[in-house]
Amino acid sequence: MELKKELGYMDVFSISSGAMISSGIFILPGIAFSKAGPMMILGYILGGLIAFAGILSIIELTTAMPKAGGDYFFIVRTLGPLIGTISGVLSWFAICLKTAFAIFGIAGVIGGVIYGNNLDHHTLVIISAIVTSVFLFLNIIGVEIASTFEVILVAGLLLLMGLFIAVGMFNINLDFFTPFIQIYDLVDNKLELVASGGPFSSLGAGVIISTAAFIFVSFGGLLKVASISEEVKNPKVNIPKGMISSITVITVIYAATLFVTVGVLPGKELANSLTPIADAARILAGKPGYIVLTIASLLAFISTANAGIMAASRYPLALSRDKLFPNFVGRVNKKFKTPTVAIISTGILIVESLLLPLETLAKTASAVILMTYILTNLSVIIIRESNLSNYRPSFITPLYPWIQIFTIFVFSYFIAQLGISAIESSIGLVLISLIIYFTYGKKNSSKEYALLHLLIRITDNLKLGHNLESELRDIIHQRDDVELTEFDKIVIEAPIVDLKGFTSLEELIVLEAEKFSTILGRNHLELENLFFERENEITTAISGFTAIPHIVIDDIDTFHMAVFRCKDGIKFSEEHPEIKAVFLFVSSPKLNKLHLQTLASIATLIKDDKFQEKWLEAKDENYLRDLILLRKRKKKKRK
Repeated sequence: MELKKELGYMDVFSISSGAMISSGIFILPGIAFSKAGPMMILGYILGGLIAFAGILSIIELTTAMPKAGGDYFFIVRTLGPLIGTISGVLSWFAICLKTAFAIFGIAGVIGGVIYGNNLDHHTLVIISAIVTSVFLFLNIIGVEIASTFEVILVAGLLLLMGLFIAVGMFNINLDFFTPFIQIYDLVDNKLELVASGGPFSSLGAGVIISTAAFIFVSFGGLLKVASISEEVKNPKVNIPKGMISSITVITVIYAATLFVTVGVLPGKELANSLTPIADAARILAGKPGYIVLTIASLLAFISTANAGIMAASRYPLALSRDKLFPNFVGRVNKKFKTPTVAIISTGILIVESLLLPLETLAKTASAVILMTYILTNLSVIIIRESNLSNYRPSFITPLYPWIQIFTIFVFSYFIAQLGISAIESSIGLVLISLIIYFTYGKKNSSKEYALLHLLIRITDNLKLGHNLESELRDIIHQRDDVELTEFDKIVIEAPIVDLKGFTSLEELIVLEAEKFSTILGRNHLELENLFFERENEITTAISGFTAIPHIVIDDIDTFHMAVFRCKDGIKFSEEHPEIKAVFLFVSSPKLNKLHLQTLASIATLIKDDKFQEKWLEAKDENYLRDLILLRKRKKKKRK
């Protein structure tokens, strides 16, 4: 069962933005400052620029394949079910870890209000489980409700952040930016300054890169849009516009917020703070300021948690659809059109993730997200080089393949900068993925993928079917909201013949009359005569390239069509000696509407400026069928 398309541009922008503005700005700046000092601002900007470069490939793939599971879906179609399982499980865990971080923050605020200093970890986990249940309920009853909630949250959050930046800009102490690099370490259970330097000192480059790697989880929300892309209306427009505007706005907000925070909060205090933005607001506006920014942080955590569950749950759904997870995981609720089992299993994983230490949580999530970016950029290279005819993204990454090569190199370096613990955690998740694949997925799933098509260019020993191209064709129809017409259904069933060598019209009609005579129960000579009479009245060659020979028989009530390509040409007449494309059909007066629809559809097809070129270049009959089914159509008015 398909998911409902209910998300527009503002939903895409809000889900992406809401998933980014949370721990990345309300908790991590304190930890990042202790590792870099004011230089962390440049680390966040660098992280945003690199994330922008990385998402270009994600946008391209998502507009080509807007399906639940996002990055998992197009990685498994590119690199195969083994790598796809690893990618799907890694992305599921990564977004769950990031969401757990946000829910932990919500529980901390609620628990602090109720229990004050008496709040213990056991109570915190119970509150987190209750909070998670609320978000699960919201997501189960409908993505439209959850996304509307997200838009409201993000609007309120951006308003409060804008207020903080506007007030803070007039209270900056530039002395707090000197020295620009400050590194703190634990001394008597408190962080103390142990090293410092200028932006161009020997510490500079290493600090800015390690900071960008550490805080990269702050930009992980971009993956969430890819995972819910199947539910986006007009994905060709709304996904690129929503994701690009989101990363741009959030990078600017991050930089401005951190500039104010560093300029207001003394370095030692900032390095030891787990609520740096709220602490800066306390200095700017006293207790009211602290309360307002605490509310803002709560809104941020809520938006991240809501978007996180919405996005993360689509990974087990997609894995189940591909038979890499059990079928029941992918069941869609008939009433709400939401993946109930996938949502509940995601909630369970989130609650379990709360047991991980804070820094390990952040580093592991960053490492996994970086690995996903690497696989995504690699996927673009492979799928483009595989020459798949039905890979038709509406957004094309510029500067191919240099953008992809650059981001693969940078993200690999970032992973190395995160340290051994993050790498070990990621390896552990990879091992879990391998166990799932070899114990369940391998025996149940056999997917054709783009890497195999690429290998065809290297060796002639590999033979493939048309499954991946057919799936991409169907995805294009879903993406563009194409309703298959009666003509399309006829094309799907019609024989398509690729004739070898020069052919005459007589040979063609005799060949097809024999086939139609069996289907219609009519004498083949009668059918031959009808076709020749029709051709003698007026030629059915509508150009020097295309002909539409057709007859109408009174006492039948069916419609049959056959399609032919002959690169060497079919001689219809002296005037049309080399027809390359022939659409031959038999109709009934009762099916006049279908008859006219067929003629109109063929006319639309051949009006394409590149029709003749595409017709001759199509690899085989399957690609000819796709060419007809993917013809340009009149655009439907969108509500």
